Amino acid sequence: MTAAADSAQEAQWKRWRAVADLYHAYFTGLILTVVTRRGTADAAEFVFRVFRRQQQERFLPGLEKLGLSHLPPAVAAAQYHYLSNWLGGVHVEYMYESDVKAWIRYPPPRWIWKGTAICGVPGEVSRAMLRGWHANNGVALGDLHLGFVCTKQSVDGQDGLEGYYHQYDHPLELDQRLVFARHLEAPPFDAKTAPALPVASWPKPRLEKAYRNYAMEYVRTAAPVMVQLFGPEDAGYLLHLTGKLIGMQYFDEAAAALATSRGGAREFASFLNALFAAQDDNAEMTQSEGTFEIRQQSWKLMDDVADCHRACAKVLEGLFEGLAAGCGRHIGIRMRPAAGGRPPLVWTIG
Repeated sequence: MTAAADSAQEAQWKRWRAVADLYHAYFTGLILTVVTRRGTADAAEFVFRVFRRQQQERFLPGLEKLGLSHLPPAVAAAQYHYLSNWLGGVHVEYMYESDVKAWIRYPPPRWIWKGTAICGVPGEVSRAMLRGWHANNGVALGDLHLGFVCTKQSVDGQDGLEGYYHQYDHPLELDQRLVFARHLEAPPFDAKTAPALPVASWPKPRLEKAYRNYAMEYVRTAAPVMVQLFGPEDAGYLLHLTGKLIGMQYFDEAAAALATSRGGAREFASFLNALFAAQDDNAEMTQSEGTFEIRQQSWKLMDDVADCHRACAKVLEGLFEGLAAGCGRHIGIRMRPAAGGRPPLVWTIG
């Protein structure tokens, strides 16, 4: 590969990572928006449903993709969390103890509660994540003997989130599939004995795209869950508000990666066009008398989501309004969706 091709590829990966950072921030922000606007109980239910839905859609196919299906249930579940999170840039550790007991640990800093966000996350919300995913892996595997024992939660002031999968000698009732044992501590992590992805199957370009898609997947899951849980009106408000707040905060970071800058309508139209490309969305831009129109032909994030309500488009509407405000004052942006909030979405900037 030539130096020019290398440089172009690096620039592409930088753009993908900017998209990942934007959607990562949006997902974390969405949880905090629900905590502050709806309260802890609603936020916990929202997080539970998001992680349960992801677990039901991704866990078993992920085991196959990562080559883990042949392993004992406790080991397979723990290695899945280690490798799948590693693909998304999440710092996680795996410690094998036996075929019926395997640990995972998410040391600080926590990916999902990045930076100061961790101060706004109640313990109940973190527990809901474990109830949604970790506690249901045995059910998904058809093994009701498998449960998860949580020994630490970072949001409770402990040094990370950790616990172990344990295959008991008896089937577990619903309330036994997630239990807490705060008096225990995970063994040390040894990177040399940890599982690794086969390099031939996971070259650098595939890893970079997986990093981007990992963060985007959370928003893909969260938007329809929010609509089903809170209804289109309330969900649309929360999705839009979160997007606007995050867009305003993250424009400069995204613009730097997309090689665009602050300015007026022209600069923002250029930024948005680059963002669509980095998301793998097809878009066409036209200009007329200082007004720019971008016709977004695809929204791959929601392409095959069966229960995607038109209110889910509030994700983009809010995000783009916030990004426009970050680009410059008084940049107007208006969305005109097709039926059902599906593409083509026409954005007018001016």
